[in-house]
Amino acid sequence: MPETGALRAVMAFPSTYTVGITSLGYQIVWATLAMRSDLDVRRLFTDQSDPPHRQCDLFGLSLSWELDGPVLLDLLEQQRIPIWSEQRSDQDPIVFGGGPVLTANPEPLAPFFDVILLGDGEELLPSFIDALQEVRSESRSVRLRRLAKVPGIYVPSLYAPRYGSDGNLRSIEPIETDLPATISKQTWRGNSLSHSTVITPESAWPDIHMVEVVRSCPELCRFCLASYLTLPFRTPSLDDGLIPAVEKGLSATRRLGLLGASVTQHPQFADLLSWLGKDRFDDVRVSVSSVRAATVTTELASGLARRGSKSLTIAIESGSERMRQVVNKKLSNEEISAAARHAKDGGLRGLKLYGMVGLPSEEEEDVETTADLLLQLKKATSGLRYTLGVSTFVPKAQTPFQWQGVRPEADKRLKRLAKRLKPKGIDLRPESYGWSVIQALLSRSDRRLAPVIAAVRGSQESLGGWKKAYRSSRAGELPGARSGGVDLPLPPPWEQVVHENWPETVVLPWDHLHGPLGRKTLLKHQGQALAGAAPTVQD
Repeated sequence: MPETGALRAVMAFPSTYTVGITSLGYQIVWATLAMRSDLDVRRLFTDQSDPPHRQCDLFGLSLSWELDGPVLLDLLEQQRIPIWSEQRSDQDPIVFGGGPVLTANPEPLAPFFDVILLGDGEELLPSFIDALQEVRSESRSVRLRRLAKVPGIYVPSLYAPRYGSDGNLRSIEPIETDLPATISKQTWRGNSLSHSTVITPESAWPDIHMVEVVRSCPELCRFCLASYLTLPFRTPSLDDGLIPAVEKGLSATRRLGLLGASVTQHPQFADLLSWLGKDRFDDVRVSVSSVRAATVTTELASGLARRGSKSLTIAIESGSERMRQVVNKKLSNEEISAAARHAKDGGLRGLKLYGMVGLPSEEEEDVETTADLLLQLKKATSGLRYTLGVSTFVPKAQTPFQWQGVRPEADKRLKRLAKRLKPKGIDLRPESYGWSVIQALLSRSDRRLAPVIAAVRGSQESLGGWKKAYRSSRAGELPGARSGGVDLPLPPPWEQVVHENWPETVVLPWDHLHGPLGRKTLLKHQGQALAGAAPTVQD
C-alpha cells in the first residue's frame, strides 16, 4: 500500500488494455514502480476513460515501436498535460519514458519528454525514483538537474542541439559544465530476467505466463536492434532463475510463453524442455518465440508439440545465402530445410519464417531466391503449413546499418514476393512499406522532426499524412518549437533522412548517447557486412 504523501505516478501504454497488458516490458516497469511504498501508481491505456491525471507527479510511457511515439501526444492532451516540455510548469508532472525506441534514438521525441531512461529498468528505475525523492519539494528545474546526474538518465532540455550554416547537425551538448557530456545506456546483469506480473483472459495472449529466457542475441545481425542495443547476451540459470519463474506462473495458469530473441540459444534450454516434459505438466501448454534454425531438432519439436505448440518461428532474413552472409545471418539453406523436416517429424504443423527486402546490396535475384526457397521447402516437406512474414529493411540507430537508407524499390519487391508465393499456398504477411518509411523517419531524425510529430498526432499511421506535414514543416508553415533553449530550425530534406546512405563522417543525432558498442566498432561491422565478412564484438 502507498504510504501517506507518496508520489502520484501514472504509467501509460500507447495502445489498448488488451495489447498493453500483454507487453512483458510494460508489466515489469509497472510492477517495479507499484512495489514501492513511496509511489502511488496508476495504469493508463488508450481505450480507458479514466479521469484526467494532470495532478499526478509523474507520467511515464514505454516505447517498443517507433509508431508508438506520436501516441504519447494524444495521451498527454487527454490528461491535460502540455505536450511540449518547455511549456510545463512546477504544477505539471514530470513526463518520463524508456524502452528500446527511446534508448536507441530519443531525439525526435526529446522536446516532449522531461526525462528519458536509457537501458534496462531493473536498476535504472529505482535510481530514478530515489533521486527524485531527494528533491521532490524543489522547483522543476532543480529536480531535472538532479536527475540529469544519475547514470543512464537523459534530460533533453539540458542538452542543446547545434546546427551549422548548411543545416546539418553539428553536436548536442550540455548547457551547463557540470552535466555529463555523454550518457551511457544502463545494463542489468543480474541472474534473473523478467516474467509476467499480470495474467488475465483479457490480454491479446489470454492467460499466458510469460518468462524471459534470454536477453539480447549473440548473433549480431547487422540490422538488428534487439541484438546490438541490448548486448551483452544474458541467460538466467535454470535452477535459480527459469524454473522458479515458471513455477510461480503455473500456480495461476497452465499456459506458458517462453520469450527471447532466440530462446533455444539458452545453454540449458533442452534441460528446461525436459523438465517441462514431466507428467505433472501434461496439462500445460507451452509456446516459444523465435528460435534459431540450427538449434531445431526432432526432439525439440516433439517436446514442444507434446506441450501444445503448433508451429516454430524462425527468422531467415532472406532466401539468398549471399544476403544472409551480408547481414551476418549464420544460416545455410540446408539448416533451414533440416529445421522444417525436424518440425514436421516432431509433430508440429507449421513453420513461420521472417524475412526482409531492401537490405543493403540486395538485388532482384536475391528476392527471387527467397521465393524459390519457400516453394522448395513446401514441396520437400509437404503437409507443413508455411507462413512468411516480410518487412522492408529499416535502419536502426546503434546498429551497423544505421548509415544505410530505406530503398524505394523495396515496395515493388514486397509485391513480387506476393505474386509468386500467394498462388502457391504460402501465407505471405507483408508489413506495410509505408509503415517502414515512417519508422525510418522516426529512427534517423533529430529534434527538428518534433513539429511534424505534433502535426500528425491522431493520424500517425498514414504515410501521406506524414509527407504532407513534413512538406509544411520544410516550408515553414508549422508552428515553431524550442528545445534545449534553442529555436529548432527547419528539418532537412525527406530524401536525406529516409532514403540516403549517410557518409561515415556524419554527426548522428544519437552520438552523445552511448550504446553497448562504439561508433568505431559499428563502422567496422558495416564494412565487414558489405564485404561479406563476419564481425567481432570487441570494441
